[in-house]
Amino acid sequence: MALALGLAATAEAGSTFDAVKRNGEVRCGVSTGLAGMSQPDANGIWRGFDVDICRAVAVAMFGDASKARFVPTTTATRFTALQSGEVDLLSRTTALTIARDSQLGLTITVPHFFTGQGVLVHKRLNITTAAQLDGATFCATLASEIERNLADWARQKNIRITTIPFDTPPSIQAAFQAGRCDAISNDMINLSGNRAAAPNPPDLVLLPELVFKEPHGVLVRNGDAEWAALTRWAVFALIQAEEMGLTQANVAEIRATTTDPKIRRFLGLTENVGTGWGLPAGWAFEVVRQVGNYGEVFDRGPGKVLGMDRGLNRLWTDGGMLMSWLWQ
Repeated sequence: MALALGLAATAEAGSTFDAVKRNGEVRCGVSTGLAGMSQPDANGIWRGFDVDICRAVAVAMFGDASKARFVPTTTATRFTALQSGEVDLLSRTTALTIARDSQLGLTITVPHFFTGQGVLVHKRLNITTAAQLDGATFCATLASEIERNLADWARQKNIRITTIPFDTPPSIQAAFQAGRCDAISNDMINLSGNRAAAPNPPDLVLLPELVFKEPHGVLVRNGDAEWAALTRWAVFALIQAEEMGLTQANVAEIRATTTDPKIRRFLGLTENVGTGWGLPAGWAFEVVRQVGNYGEVFDRGPGKVLGMDRGLNRLWTDGGMLMSWLWQ
């Protein structure tokens, strides 16, 4: 931890916002390859929800989605990469916790993906609810947060479970597919990926209950409120666009014809909502034109690739958790 905090102090000596402008690109720490979230396609182009979040930040900053550069990081290297200045932000599957917000020299700018630790079981067991897992065996990583959360959850539900420890996720998957355990547990993104990659996905069932909540979001280094705010509002632009019914396909036409004062303000037609950062008036318009709205980003990422339902990642008007701050 001392090393991590030392690296953070070094990186904070300058302004991230100004450094990003000088570099001419946004360096984004992403996963090494997680389908639907951040993964290169056959042509080497990064695809997924997390990389599109980064592209939105690049558009806000430079007006160009291609100014996002993706740096693969592992769970072991992700925080060090941000603390040291190797990347300018983290946009990857990372749970937002008080320890990470208070002890690493990092700032959580905005939660943008609401998920949780779930349970994946074999369909042949006819298990549809958590109550039916009494006496079940779980393959789990030895001494991990996942194992601890499972134990807490079992006590809360007053059920007995047995965990079979393994060293790595691939060994857990192999054991699960071989039938050595009844279930596995991880965040719902990874479990959806596990099911999609299985030899016969319909043979596996994701239970509706969550073991533990797990919001994800953008992280930056401490010490640059301007940069943190820009990343936050780039995400809000995606959310606000969906609420206003703006899409990649229609935003140009609506910009040319709308008389709605709120939409005109959002698109930079009546005032510049990015004045504080020195951005052009139409920066939010460009985010939508080049990246889309939040629903489009979700649908072509975890929705299409992993078959995930939006769940809590719906707009507040649809019973979800997503709400932009006010554009005024």
